[in-house]
Amino acid sequence: MDELLNSKTFAVHAAAAAAAVTLGTTLTYPLDTLKVLIQVGSTAGKPLNEAEVLYRVRASSGGYSGLYNGVAWMTVGRTLGLGVRFGVYEAVTAFYKDGREDDYVSVAEALMAGFVAGTAECVVASPFELIKLRAQVASASPTMHVPSVSEKGVIPTLPSRLLPRYSMDMKAMSNSMGLLSTLTTQQRHANMFDALKEYPWMMTGSGKPPPVNNVRMPSDIVSLEGWTAMWRGLRSGLVRDSIFGGVFFSSWQFLHQAMLSWKAVGMDPVPRYDIEAGPLSPIAVTLAAGVSGSLAAAASHGFDTTRSRSQCTVLPKYVTMERKFLKWKRPGKRFERLTGIHPADRNLLLNGISLRMARCGLASSVIVGSYFLAIEHLVSN
Repeated sequence: MDELLNSKTFAVHAAAAAAAVTLGTTLTYPLDTLKVLIQVGSTAGKPLNEAEVLYRVRASSGGYSGLYNGVAWMTVGRTLGLGVRFGVYEAVTAFYKDGREDDYVSVAEALMAGFVAGTAECVVASPFELIKLRAQVASASPTMHVPSVSEKGVIPTLPSRLLPRYSMDMKAMSNSMGLLSTLTTQQRHANMFDALKEYPWMMTGSGKPPPVNNVRMPSDIVSLEGWTAMWRGLRSGLVRDSIFGGVFFSSWQFLHQAMLSWKAVGMDPVPRYDIEAGPLSPIAVTLAAGVSGSLAAAASHGFDTTRSRSQCTVLPKYVTMERKFLKWKRPGKRFERLTGIHPADRNLLLNGISLRMARCGLASSVIVGSYFLAIEHLVSN
């Protein structure tokens, strides 16, 4: 193992894989942004379409450059995630192939190995996906007013520690004060305005959490929501990535086996093992990867929508503490509670499925094709 890690071949393959993932992510990232904005911006009564999302991005970002918000986080997360996915898959399939004369892996074995690989990928890539998603949401959100130095001074110490770069909405605070003005003199605090500003619940002036486009930097997320927020929506993410990995590798293995069987037709003598039929062409493997990626995206899309909407929710630490103290239970049926699906999202689970199928299929083809192309040129040289 040490010789493999120190060899030039390993470095060449690692560099080729990283370059392929970067290329595939960059080319398909606008599709991912459109998909995410449709998922988180749609409601049961008014689903968004691609034209409406593009208009919002153009109006908020001053052009279409907002479609690439968060691409760096996505690239890093996807590189690490795919490395873990394929590494775990190879390790599990090596266990299956141990003792066999050939390297044959059945479709069922590829399915189970894909489940394990997808689960490991989800744990590694979750923090990067959360930051990426919030950057994408910010690309279609109106630009907030940046408070001056004098305005920043009105924020009390506790809320400023929770979210340093956020300023209180004075209009919402005035409305809250108006609602409390009906209290009698004995019930009211002597200085109601300053008293309300001391509570983190009133850091926005209305009692609601800050909007998601104001809590998108890693430091802001950790400060306001805690470290566990980096893995928000983990339940739906584990189900999504395990299904994606299982369907992707099993369908890829099925197509690979079918193409090998087709290639072996007419060969004399008929090959006993797959390796005797020779390698498949890079184009065939690339197309098979694209089809497998699209099928896996379709099978797991409902859980992808659930995870995107969950990560788009700002849940401050004090709200989390309240839920633990009150022993809050997740809404929905048992299956929905186990997989993280909110009952209000039942009719929204398939929003953006065509965009995700196109993105995953194209990205899989580009990554596999560019990887084979890079290896062919680098190893030959």
